[in-house]
Amino acid sequence: MRFDVLTLFPEMFSGYLTQSLLKLAIERNLVQIRLHNIRDWSRDKHQCVDDRPFGGGPGMVIKPEPTVEAVEAVQAQDEVPGLLVMLTPQGKRLTQKVVEELAGQQRLLLLCGRYEGFDQRVSEILKPQELSVGDFVLNGGEVAAMTVIDTVIRLVPGVLGDEQSHHMDSFSTGNRFLEYSQYTRPREYRGHEVPEVLLSGDHPKIAQWREQDSRQRTHERRPDLLDPN
Repeated sequence: MRFDVLTLFPEMFSGYLTQSLLKLAIERNLVQIRLHNIRDWSRDKHQCVDDRPFGGGPGMVIKPEPTVEAVEAVQAQDEVPGLLVMLTPQGKRLTQKVVEELAGQQRLLLLCGRYEGFDQRVSEILKPQELSVGDFVLNGGEVAAMTVIDTVIRLVPGVLGDEQSHHMDSFSTGNRFLEYSQYTRPREYRGHEVPEVLLSGDHPKIAQWREQDSRQRTHERRPDLLDPN
């Protein structure tokens, strides 16, 4: 799967791309990440890509010309057209269901905003899928883009060591409950012990305990997930 990230700050991804599962996925050619600096399409000799908003107001707005032309140029770099995703607080909420839909794509273009966002004509011309990672505001779309990449690559075949692992994750399709509690060694720590059933080797009982724990956790922490409406 290929990700094209369009950003004003590609340097922010240098450490992220060299760690953990993503690094291994890139090395095994399961995932491709390509970074593109929107400033490279600026028409200004100083590579300026933003300006004051018409009508006044605080902050700066990213211009339409370099953004639109950057996306068009990046799209043309591959025969497979990518789904364009704009990271914005005004977008549709990123959920596991949306992640699963994105994972069905061969290629994603992730457009990272900054400042007061993009000139509205960027959306009108390019018609991206607008996504928000939550009801809060980040300094820019880069961290949100990393969130999208992190969630999507877990569903790319071969990335996880256990192909069944993501099916047990909280919020996965068909799973209305939060994941059950997990324990490892030592068996006792500061007076807190691992539930005896997990040490029993009785797999049907362990499965039953985990299901009960999952339901209880969901009831206590996210009762909204249990609401059929």
